Amino acid sequence: MSDFENTATNKVQTVTLLGSTGSIGTQGLDVIARHPERFEVFGLAAGGSHIALLAEQAARFHARHVALFNASKAGELREALDAAGAKDAEVTAGPQAVIDLAGAGADVVLNGITGSIGLEPSIAALKAGSQLALANKESVVAGGHLLFDSQVRAAQINPVDSEHSAIWQSLRSGAHGEVAKLIVTASGGPFRGWKREQMTGITPEQALHHPTWNMGPVVTINSSTLMNKGLEVIEASRLFDIPPERIAVTVHPQSIVHSMVEFVDGATIGQASPPDMRLPIALGLSAPDRLPNVAKPCDWTKAAEWTFEPLDDEAFPAVSLARHCLAASEKHTAVLNAANEQAVHAFLDHRLPYLGIVDTVKAVLDGMDAELRGNPRFASVEEMNQVEREARERADRLIDKAE
Repeated sequence: MSDFENTATNKVQTVTLLGSTGSIGTQGLDVIARHPERFEVFGLAAGGSHIALLAEQAARFHARHVALFNASKAGELREALDAAGAKDAEVTAGPQAVIDLAGAGADVVLNGITGSIGLEPSIAALKAGSQLALANKESVVAGGHLLFDSQVRAAQINPVDSEHSAIWQSLRSGAHGEVAKLIVTASGGPFRGWKREQMTGITPEQALHHPTWNMGPVVTINSSTLMNKGLEVIEASRLFDIPPERIAVTVHPQSIVHSMVEFVDGATIGQASPPDMRLPIALGLSAPDRLPNVAKPCDWTKAAEWTFEPLDDEAFPAVSLARHCLAASEKHTAVLNAANEQAVHAFLDHRLPYLGIVDTVKAVLDGMDAELRGNPRFASVEEMNQVEREARERADRLIDKAE
């Protein structure tokens, strides 16, 4: 049971930001700073890699509660908060502290945590009745029914990924039964147009150079392999209750059309804007309202070209692998995510070649396939964590052999 108490008035929405020092969190705070009449920061949570920034955020936004995942840095954070002028901020530490803060009853919880550790905070926020502005796709991919069976209302999750926000917005144009297809767009990443044989020597530095978006390292690598798009297909299917065979992926390098919905009458509705994550973040915080002064719109006075091309599944097999997992079971999607996280970190540490990322994930899935199919649904978060641990251990053993 959480000891937090939300005593804010109803004049503004209280917001808790999970992963406040990351890309989503910092942009979320930028949106909040532009609309002080609309939002009040209730709490901030972060891993602990950027203590000074976290203290500055708490001081600037007068956060009453600060939760730190890494308990060993709690003393350092307390000192930084005092130095920054946030002496009244309450500090809690450890993984449970983050979960408790997420479930403390803020009007909106923005979950920008990277990885499946974001699942339990997502569940806590939903159980507390908060709107969940969800940028942590792993909550959907790894959690499966654990997320959606946690007293979640159909309107309680506000998607923050740009693609799912675009679909969410486009779905306002018709009823669920009128949807023929979801079209998820992909930038193609830094290696768009490359063949598989060209990718053998790709370095982390090359893969981190995304042509369109400024994201964290794990998401950026996932974007380069298109694993990010595979995870988004899984997420779209579960968020919007559309079977995977009715979800298409198209490569759109300009990243202006963020995704589309095709309706049964042949109409296709999409959401377009220059790439800026503040737009879906803002809508995730304020929905169903739209806020002014969030992002720049398209400039229709200038010539522009929007192109769309098919996905090369041979060069980028991650999307097909994700579809296979989605069709198999929620345990398969959890293993996909966990093994991929291990492989990405190994690649960033120069311990695994670029093509070894997806190859490792597939090998882990192949090795666990029979046991996963035997009991395809998780009984608890603890079981999900256990399956993920086994997937990570198997991935680590494969990575060690590859070194």
